This record gives sequence, C-alpha cells and structure tokens, in this order.
Amino acid sequence: MFFSKNLEEIDHCFFSKLGGVSTDQYYSLNCGKGSNDSNSNIKRNLKFVADYYDLKINDIITLHQTHSNRAVIISDQNIKKYNLCFDGLVTNKKNIILGILTADCAPILFYDPDNMVVGACHAGWKGALTGIIENTLIKMKSIGSKTNNIRCAIGPCIGQESYEVGKDFYDEFVSTKNSAYQFFEKKSKKRGKYTFSLEGYIIDKLSRLGVNSINSIRIDTFKEDHICFSYRKSLIKKENDYGRMISTIVIKD
Repeated sequence: MFFSKNLEEIDHCFFSKLGGVSTDQYYSLNCGKGSNDSNSNIKRNLKFVADYYDLKINDIITLHQTHSNRAVIISDQNIKKYNLCFDGLVTNKKNIILGILTADCAPILFYDPDNMVVGACHAGWKGALTGIIENTLIKMKSIGSKTNNIRCAIGPCIGQESYEVGKDFYDEFVSTKNSAYQFFEKKSKKRGKYTFSLEGYIIDKLSRLGVNSINSIRIDTFKEDHICFSYRKSLIKKENDYGRMISTIVIKD
C-alpha cells in the first residue's frame, strides 16, 4: 500500500499487487475485471479493498478503461451502472470508493478539501496527451470544485528509464506541444529510440492547468514488479496476461 502526504486528510490508497488471493501472473491482489483471472479471485480481492475502508464491494466504482479522455460524474443516476466506458471519474457523494486500475499507466487521485469533491483518472500516454487530466478537472469544477483548491497525487507508474519509445511517439508529443521534448531522453546506443517520463509530463500538465499541490509516489512499476503489476514486464516475461493494481479515494462519513 502507498499513501500520499498530499492526501493525508482524505481516505485514499494506492494498493500494491500484494495482499490478495490470485496466483501465477496475477499474484496476488489483482483487481482487474478485464484480466483473465478467475472472477471469484477478483471479487475476493475487491472485497479486501472494500473491507479496508469498512465499506461494501458494491461501493467500489471502477471503469471500463479505454485510454480515452472521457471522465464521468458518479451520481445517483449512474452509480449502479456497470461497464462505464470512461477513464476518469469524480464525485461529491460519501462512501463511494473511486477506483482506477493500472499496470504501468499513471493513476491520479484528486481532492478538493474546501468543497469536498474527489476524482481519479487513468493516465497512460494517450490519455495524458489527449486530455483525460483536463476533463477530470472540468468534471470536478462542474460540481463545485475550484482548481486552486485541488490537491493531487500520482501513483506508481512506469519510470523514464524503463519506458523506451520510438521516433513516431516522440514526434506525436512534440507536434502537439513543442516543450514536450524535455520529457524525452535520446538513447545514445539506439538510433531513433528515446525514454519518456510519463510522470514528468503529467506533473507539468497539472501545473499548467493551475493545480499547485502535486505529489508523486515515485515508484517505477517496471523495476518494482515484485510489488507492482507491469504490462511491459509481462511482455518481457512472455506472459499471456497481466494483473492490475487499484488506486482508490473515498469521502467517508
């Protein structure tokens, strides 16, 4: 489990991959309903998460994440709907656990203590580039939050040394924003290859959007795969699937 000093006033947790019942490549707290792990294992793992907050498994809201830039407000109208196809979610309702699933992408948790609004989003490179952070903040503001009140924490994600990308990837970011070059480092021994700082890009974007209070857990999921699920590491190991960690935030009664 990982916690952010930025969010110490609100119930939250970036869960590691440890502490569950799953086995093999899903060992052990796999909360990814989209994985090929057994439904019974995933349900038991999610119950551990709910028990941590003294709430019920049905109080956990997760999404069908597609690397989009779409965010949704969790309200009485959609709280019981399943397979919500979004990558960000926000609420001002109590006892609703917002859950984001990751395995190298960055989970971001948001909290406005003055207006009691929370949010969470799944920021892989595509979502971060195309606006999932912006749209999550917009949804928070639409239910009363103010950007300069928002505190933010970035959970475990793939680190720059572990994140090798090609020239097309580099060009896509730089063509969108010239200053994005600063988050890439050219690999001297590999022509047309770079390493990319997803965390650095996200921090810069949050700052530009007016979020002043930002903290990062600074754990590289690829390097720390003994405690984190990592999609890229699973590819190297030639595994046919991978687990997902859950990052959560909730306004408790």
